[in-house]
Amino acid sequence: MILGIVFIVLLVILIGYIIGVYNKLVKERNFVDEAFSTIDAYLKKRYDLIPNLVETVKGYKNYEGSTLEAVVAARNKYMTATTPEEKIENENMITGALGKLFALTENYPELKANENFMKLQSELVAIEEDILQARKYYNGSVRVYNTMCETFPSVIVANNFGFKKYPFFKVENEEERQNVKVQF
Repeated sequence: MILGIVFIVLLVILIGYIIGVYNKLVKERNFVDEAFSTIDAYLKKRYDLIPNLVETVKGYKNYEGSTLEAVVAARNKYMTATTPEEKIENENMITGALGKLFALTENYPELKANENFMKLQSELVAIEEDILQARKYYNGSVRVYNTMCETFPSVIVANNFGFKKYPFFKVENEEERQNVKVQF
């Protein structure tokens, strides 16, 4: 009889623990989803500026078409991405393409003097800072969540209930590690 009661108490404690770990995993996963949604919102805001930026640069006779095409292609690819992994990969592409676009201002001083271009560039600088902060928050949330998914004993609950690791938002190559250089 006492053994049965002890068994039931231990079973209730175990079930309570599993429920607690499960709820903690759900909470951390929701933090990751929220953080990625924040990044996504900032990226969409940045991508909304790209058509205006491209049109402003196109107004100059000697613009470099391949650079503009790369920016537009990267933007379009991001807009069709569905998974966080695809979006992260495409975000790295657009960052590199924008860096090349802003490097054009060195070759075209008249572009630097364009008020519309300077306004768009200034807005982009502000958005880049927001994206940087959102990436930091996202990566912190991913670190906490992934650690829970990989450490004992929560790994048992994570594996049995289908919790999957999230990717970190990291830069893929050295060229893309450089911030979009915005010079005034």
